[in-house]
Amino acid sequence: MRTSLFVCGGIAAYKACEVLRGLQKSGCDVVVAMTDDATRFVGPTTFAALTHHEVYTSLYDCETPIPHISLADDSDLAVVVPATANVMAKMASGIADDLVSSSLLAMHCPVLVAPAMNGHMWANPATQANVATLRARGIRFVQPDEGHLACGYDGAGKLASVDDIVSAALALLDVARQTDSKGGVLCGRKVVVTAGPTHEAIDPVRYIANASTGKMGYAIARVAASLGAQVTLVSGPTSLAAPAGVERVDVVSAAQMLEATTAAFADADAAICAAAVADYTPAHPADYKLKKSHVHLDSIELVETADILASLSALKGSRVVVGFAAETNDLLANAKRKLECKGCDMIVANDVSRADSTFGSDTDRVAFVTHEGVEQMETLPLDDVASELLGRVSALIEGASAHAAR
Repeated sequence: MRTSLFVCGGIAAYKACEVLRGLQKSGCDVVVAMTDDATRFVGPTTFAALTHHEVYTSLYDCETPIPHISLADDSDLAVVVPATANVMAKMASGIADDLVSSSLLAMHCPVLVAPAMNGHMWANPATQANVATLRARGIRFVQPDEGHLACGYDGAGKLASVDDIVSAALALLDVARQTDSKGGVLCGRKVVVTAGPTHEAIDPVRYIANASTGKMGYAIARVAASLGAQVTLVSGPTSLAAPAGVERVDVVSAAQMLEATTAAFADADAAICAAAVADYTPAHPADYKLKKSHVHLDSIELVETADILASLSALKGSRVVVGFAAETNDLLANAKRKLECKGCDMIVANDVSRADSTFGSDTDRVAFVTHEGVEQMETLPLDDVASELLGRVSALIEGASAHAAR
């Protein structure tokens, strides 16, 4: 399969040669495109010798008449190494003022970005906003490491290891191969995903809620759609945009989420309950704003909300239902208990007391808990967690279908 390697102007550009060789050792045919600044760190002749292909450095004066379109049409994967703050800003803004930015704008295959830069540049809110924008569009990232940087600083911003970049690229190529051969590992499947918090009204302007942002559920919906699934996303209140190709149903309360999810699950193959649903709701919400000058609110009577995960599990038959367990202690014990009492097929357990897997984080460290055992994952970006989860969901669906056919 063809991989386009985009090399940007940073001191880590020499590492792109090692990434190239790692991809070639795994059977990839690699073509290189470079920014003008990148050629100041590594000469195009080096990449031409390694690839036996023309190296693209300009929109003009090359063998291919329209190089940025040819690169996009011929690529099964695009890898950006090292990705500078400038190039990521161009990608996020849709700027196409040179060969690399024009080619990346035209790409219609998976794109993997490996940033490298000064730690202050990486931490700058503008850079982080651009990263968030690109993630929301389905761009995958290999997070930079912490360490001693070429500029003399110590901190985050160091290019991830070559092995990590190559492994991430090969994983995306595996998905692309399955998509080519099967139309996507979830092609023809209907998947329901719940995401975000629920808001339980105290009065028309106040409510009980939690810290969920919906990022994990939205990542699952986005990746499921990219794998060919027909996705219905039942979302509590969030500020996130609906992923492309996903039907979003907006709800507010736990009762509304139960109703919408049950309806969507009627003809679905799987439900993934990633929402942080409130366990309790006010028993008697007021229909007017409670003013402390008139109503002294000493307590709020609460009642339990309906259990969406247990309800779907009771309805599932041979279908697949997955739940989440956000815990702060006794993670696996609580997740195993939840798996048994809810009747679902899998619990995704994450320790929200950890900074790398708490609400609002762009990474998560999860364990997949099934009746067969526990698989503990390392900390991964949310899209990668979603890919790992959906690979297992696909296998569960296939297994359930085979069992039902006997």
